[in-house]
Amino acid sequence: MSTRPGPPRPADLRVRDREHVWHPYGPMPGRTDPLVVASASGVRLTLDDGRELVDGMSSWWAAVHGYRHPALDAALRTATDEMAHVMFGGLTHHPAVALATRLVEITPEPLRHVFLADSGSVSVEVAVKMCLQYQRAHGRPGRTRMMTWRGGYHGDTFAAMSVCDPDGGMHALWRGFLPEQVFADVPPAEYTAAYDEHLAAVAADHADELAGIIVEPVVQGAGGMRFHDPRHLRALREIADRHDLVLVLDEIATGFGRTGELFAADHAGIAPDVLCVGKALTGGYLTLAAALCTPAVAAAVSDERGGGGLMHGPTFMGNPLAARVALASVDELLRRDWRAEVAGIGGLLRDGLAPARDLPGVRDVRVLGAIGVVQLDHDVDVPAAQAAAEAEGVWLRPFRDLVYTMPPFVSTPDDVVRIAGGVVAAAAAG
Repeated sequence: MSTRPGPPRPADLRVRDREHVWHPYGPMPGRTDPLVVASASGVRLTLDDGRELVDGMSSWWAAVHGYRHPALDAALRTATDEMAHVMFGGLTHHPAVALATRLVEITPEPLRHVFLADSGSVSVEVAVKMCLQYQRAHGRPGRTRMMTWRGGYHGDTFAAMSVCDPDGGMHALWRGFLPEQVFADVPPAEYTAAYDEHLAAVAADHADELAGIIVEPVVQGAGGMRFHDPRHLRALREIADRHDLVLVLDEIATGFGRTGELFAADHAGIAPDVLCVGKALTGGYLTLAAALCTPAVAAAVSDERGGGGLMHGPTFMGNPLAARVALASVDELLRRDWRAEVAGIGGLLRDGLAPARDLPGVRDVRVLGAIGVVQLDHDVDVPAAQAAAEAEGVWLRPFRDLVYTMPPFVSTPDDVVRIAGGVVAAAAAG
């Protein structure tokens, strides 16, 4: 007879969580107790007290197919029957090769080569290394800085933090330790030729120092949920070509349909030299990301002058479980009419969030693709906002001055209406 203890009672679990578990972006112990999720299915989270909340966050924008999706569950079972993991150094396997091939097929030309990383931040680290090694291969080892624009967020590892907004972001604590990158102004919401000229001037002033340019295309995510005109990406493409800089687009949040195009770069009709993807790549099942690059970048990095190979190798690179689930996630997305799903969510969010415009303290309400944002003129009272959303049966995670939602693509119209109501209630309470 087994003597293994059963799961702890909810009260005990909360005590152990407070004693031992460090949650993101907070102190230890946390200031508030997190909700305890007992299970998740479809677009609903079931809490330990039996309440159900519609997930308005897609688990930080990853669970685009919802939870317990039959196709993804089946892919995971198949993968566990084959192998849980093998090292990727000197070995390969079908799930990784099939996934890389699929990503090349669906991303903009001429992205042909895929480096499988184990998180979005790591894919950004890899992208920065590609930029640096590219410049070394071309006899420019002094080009060691990256250009970006303010308001961005690219992750919490060190190279990624260095290209996040140095003032308005969450990484100002590390100033003096992080590399000092080159920052243009925050991109405006509406297109202006003057901003393109500003980008060109910043690049020209620092061209001899720059290895590459990295931005989030069309949507700046955790840096402020800002939207900008895709035409500014075309300006960046021209600037990168003019100065022989590697253009990196961070589509970890925007990739796989979230903005209404499969990739946000498609809004501008351009292709980057390096593309970072993650989050929705596995439908939220397992951590996996990728940095795709062009043959020109791969050749430079592989040249002896550039280092003779990419100097990176995560232990769990190409994990078979994650790769097989990612392939199933991509195929499931493309099998459905994802454009109609995203457009439908966007339309319902526009209608459902409209009442927030009349709330005191609301600065802006904006929607793009399956993203809805209510921006306040003050920092959100997060506990009060979350309690208001929970009272509407919705899970949200506001931050700074923003109450926002990125619903799973499989959300029904009723789900989206409820989510929008939760956002409005949270904005009113926050």
